[in-house]
Amino acid sequence: MLEVHRTHRAKICNRPQVAESLDRHGWSASKLWNVANYHSREVWEETGEIPDHEKLKDELKTHPTYKGLHSQSSQRVLEELAESFNSWYSSDDDRDNPPGYRKENHYDDQGRRVHEEHPRSTVTWKQNGIKHDTKNNRVRLSKGANHKEHPKAWEYILVEYETRPGVEVDNLQQVRAVHDQQKERWELHLVCKNKIETPNPPGDEAAGIDLGINNFAAVAYSTEDADLYPGNRLKQDGYYFPKEIATCDNSNGERASGLHHKWSERRTHFFHSLAKHIVERCVEKGVGRINIGDLAGVREDEDGSSKNWGKHGNLDLHGWAFDRFTKILTYKAKGEGIEVVEISERDTSKTCCVCGREDDSQRVARGLYVCESCDAAFNADVSGAENIRLNTNDQSNSESSASLGQDRSTGWLAQPAVYLHDLSHGFSPREQVVDCKP
Repeated sequence: MLEVHRTHRAKICNRPQVAESLDRHGWSASKLWNVANYHSREVWEETGEIPDHEKLKDELKTHPTYKGLHSQSSQRVLEELAESFNSWYSSDDDRDNPPGYRKENHYDDQGRRVHEEHPRSTVTWKQNGIKHDTKNNRVRLSKGANHKEHPKAWEYILVEYETRPGVEVDNLQQVRAVHDQQKERWELHLVCKNKIETPNPPGDEAAGIDLGINNFAAVAYSTEDADLYPGNRLKQDGYYFPKEIATCDNSNGERASGLHHKWSERRTHFFHSLAKHIVERCVEKGVGRINIGDLAGVREDEDGSSKNWGKHGNLDLHGWAFDRFTKILTYKAKGEGIEVVEISERDTSKTCCVCGREDDSQRVARGLYVCESCDAAFNADVSGAENIRLNTNDQSNSESSASLGQDRSTGWLAQPAVYLHDLSHGFSPREQVVDCKP
């Protein structure tokens, strides 16, 4: 059996009765985030290291703000902060910015700041803080110690919810209270764990995925065809949203927060759409295993220093969460019985996938790879994906690129199918321009 997690959105039916309690916990989550953020920055300045979530828990478990939420809910806030620091900040790279503080400034008609307050952050309850009444569609969410001002019977928030028709909420693992800023109301995200019968893989073929900046993903199949997924949509958003946020009078205000949220939602939508499309293509081609490049060291050189990919390259690289995409792809592939394995990308981009020659200078132009040994010319990202598919870094398990190159066509390496992303329709093939001149 295969364990999968499903998240169901639910409307809160007794909103007037629970809104104030949820507001208090949302504000408490922001306060704890800010305290932990300040503490992390102090540790960073003193030691040059960023504390992980375990150290944050040990340091802050006695702090008053920690008691504003259930213990597991407080732990989740600290975990999110540590994840954010690890994603956006590196120990020897001053090009990144650490996570910001959560605050909202309010102004009067003359543009003068009147007061500052904490926004309503998402609050997560794990199993120890939840009691689920499946018959009546209700959940009891444990309050933080600072908010238990009533008798013991009121040490929890009793929320009545309603989901879409046909949705069964069972084996509840987490409850997230999420505040919709535009509609000014709370909603629940219910995370359930279900067991489904493990599907058989679609086939025995393999695919390789090379992740990058200009082309977010290049996919090579053993059926001798390849797909390219340009990152244009991510680039456009990466240039548009920071400029719009910079025009906001208050970088932590409502409009700026809304832009950050929309940017994050669009990025998440891109990742899910891409993962879904790749898995669908793998099912069509009978793929049972996907090798994907492991980009764990993409930000560092061999000596451990930070790589400089150029002004725009650094922005793209640090803004595109490759590891997050890999997790989404792995999750979606499991549902089809496809195994996803992370493979070292070492030297895959400068190795000819036909004859196996390794030479960094053979990448003569952006996207073009020309091998001086076998005279093959093809797309460099597709070549990298093919090397990852063959797992050329694992000499004990990989096939021989040179031996495979004897009778292989290279046309598919030079002319992959290109899929572009549309917000409404997902990924679709790019139209081919035909020259009709005589």
